[in-house]
Amino acid sequence: MPLTQDRDTKRKDGNDYAAPAAAGIVAFAGAMVALDAAGNATPAATSTTLKGAGRAKERVDNSSGSAGDENVPYEKGVFLYKNSAAADEITRAEINENCYIVDDETVAKTDGGATRSVAGVIDEIDTNGVWVKFY
Repeated sequence: MPLTQDRDTKRKDGNDYAAPAAAGIVAFAGAMVALDAAGNATPAATSTTLKGAGRAKERVDNSSGSAGDENVPYEKGVFLYKNSAAADEITRAEINENCYIVDDETVAKTDGGATRSVAGVIDEIDTNGVWVKFY
């Protein structure tokens, strides 16, 4: 049914998030964070079941905890990570294409023969690495 009066529609900037930490993980500040199949935050790693989420805002140690014992604050946006090498090195030709998770600080051009999850979208390339956009 359509509105018949003003509505107080809530807003958020869409950059700051927190997710329950996966069991047994340490997420380092600045690390690439991914969400596992249960929606828990985990350091990005080579896997086919993760979803790139963003950059960890602080170090969270849940190494001796169960899933959800801690929360991992992370942010979406555009962040600089290491470029892969050889055939998986990202070039300017891949700008605006997906890049793939190698580990919590490295992205690659390909999915590694269906072994890697999408990290985000390649926003820019420079001599320091790959700028990855997380939505």
